[in-house]
Amino acid sequence: MLKRVLFTLLCLLFFIPVFAQTHEDSVKNNQVTDTTVKRPAVDSIAKKHVDTTRHAAVDSTAKVHPADSVVKPAIVDSASTHHKPTLKGAKKSPVKTAAKPPVVVDTEPKHSTVKTINDLRYNAYLKGDDLDAMSLAGDLNHFPSPDSVLKYKKQLDLSPIQVGQLAKLSTELHRKKVEMGINIIRNEKMLDSLFHMRQIDEGSLIFYTNRSGLYYGEMKGAILMACYNTEKLLTPAQIKKLETLEKTSEVVK
Repeated sequence: MLKRVLFTLLCLLFFIPVFAQTHEDSVKNNQVTDTTVKRPAVDSIAKKHVDTTRHAAVDSTAKVHPADSVVKPAIVDSASTHHKPTLKGAKKSPVKTAAKPPVVVDTEPKHSTVKTINDLRYNAYLKGDDLDAMSLAGDLNHFPSPDSVLKYKKQLDLSPIQVGQLAKLSTELHRKKVEMGINIIRNEKMLDSLFHMRQIDEGSLIFYTNRSGLYYGEMKGAILMACYNTEKLLTPAQIKKLETLEKTSEVVK
């Protein structure tokens, strides 16, 4: 009997600490589970707070951005306003085309410097006068020269356009005749010098005589080309009236 009592006491002494330990473990376990349950709530609150702060930050940056967009166009506009005057200034500077230098003609008669050219022909070359009647092929076939038409511009009742175009033809023709006349004088002087110095040979003789013909031909071609272009500017009635006026003036002389 005593042994059973002692055995039960020993059993009680052994199981009581174990039961207490298990009870403490269960309590601890329950606290851990509680904290795990409570943490999501805290996390969700924190997340909500972070999200709200992010939205606030995004909204604030979005509100600041339009201000930047307003400033940028102002800068572009100011740059464009400063740039426009330079473009206007560039347009105001016209490009000047190189004009042909005018031919200066000395009207005072000069003594010929070439033995083979007399004074009359020498001065005619310098002034652009036609002593060889190079325009006859045109004059005799109803292709008048611009100078003869301008001489009777009132009687022919020429329009301002006709007068302007005929004046251009006359000016260009006169320039060409003076240019070729000077070339003829120089070429003739070279031939005279080569013969005088006895330095002439077959090659130089052929060269300078051919060039002389070239200058004469170019002068005659310029005169007849002016007659051709003059005929295109006139009506048949004006050409007929011009020929009548020229015949009348010859009879009066």
